Amino acid sequence: MKLSTFALALTVSSAVAAPTQQLYTIELAPGETRQVTESEKWALKATGTHFMDITEFADLHETSRKRQVAAVTFPTAMAQKTAITPLLSKLSKANMQTNLVTFTTFTNRYYKSTYGKQSSEWLLKTVQDILKASNAPNASAKAFAHTWTQSSVIATIPGKTANIIAIGAHQDSINLNNPSTGRAPGADDDGSGTVTILEALRVLLTDPKVASGQAQNTLEFHWYSAEEGGLLGSQAIFTDYKNKGKVVKAMLQQDMTGYVKGTLDAGLKESVGVITDYVDAGLSEFIKKVITSYCAIPFVSTKCGYACSDHASASKAGYPSAFVIESAMDYTSDYIHTTGDTLSTVSYDHMLEHAKMTVGFGYELAFASL
Repeated sequence: MKLSTFALALTVSSAVAAPTQQLYTIELAPGETRQVTESEKWALKATGTHFMDITEFADLHETSRKRQVAAVTFPTAMAQKTAITPLLSKLSKANMQTNLVTFTTFTNRYYKSTYGKQSSEWLLKTVQDILKASNAPNASAKAFAHTWTQSSVIATIPGKTANIIAIGAHQDSINLNNPSTGRAPGADDDGSGTVTILEALRVLLTDPKVASGQAQNTLEFHWYSAEEGGLLGSQAIFTDYKNKGKVVKAMLQQDMTGYVKGTLDAGLKESVGVITDYVDAGLSEFIKKVITSYCAIPFVSTKCGYACSDHASASKAGYPSAFVIESAMDYTSDYIHTTGDTLSTVSYDHMLEHAKMTVGFGYELAFASL
């Protein structure tokens, strides 16, 4: 997460990049593109440089230059406290821990690896089991296939309209020293976000009105493949949605929800980080109200730069998006992309606060007229 220079990345990568390697087009800032090899992509990530790999998604980026994000007016106050408050007590740290223990046992969740495929299949089955246990008549879950090995996963709880409230996290993990086969538990990045929204899905489905489709809007939960490769899975999904004319009223990404030691070691209060750059300002202000209303800890405003997680893909497609993370960016985990991103680094109490925010966000917007 600590940024360095692009030049340094290219210097490091040039020594290992073979001339015959496939070239990928990446976007480092709006309209700033460059061709790099895969090893150069990993070298950039090693310096904390964010980018989108737009090789397969040129149309999305070309049309985004002519498109403004849809204007949506979000609620100014919480309207569903009576329904949401009892749901929060149903959130289970034990459930999150059980799921995260399993999710981190895969050698890695690299999007081109067998492990990435296996972890995605486990995730899909886990989501399907939650839906089955809920008895929600029309809820469904499916794999969203890609041109690479690991599928994304999408769960849908239909509402009265097809307008979508999307809640996302990325499922892949890598070890930057050896992306294809190296051990990458990915407990915080982004196993924590994955199981946080998984638990929120389970609890939202215990509400009879949500489960029976009485919400105004449709709720979707997304687990994106290949975020580490340049937001590939989310770009594929939101390209598909835009091409099909789907309406996404709001998209919330959670990428890392478990690490608090950096904040506490700095002598600061535990908090939820709300990203304020390259996001929809109105949606982000709404999220701050959700945190204040439903969480036991405050929010802190912070910035993460361009294309720092999958919300950027939703924005490219013209959908209002926001990003919430475990802390101010300066205090996020230093263990990501290594063998050290293990269960011992995450706080389930902190993940619980993110789950509360997710339930509040999902329920409030599911029943809002947007």
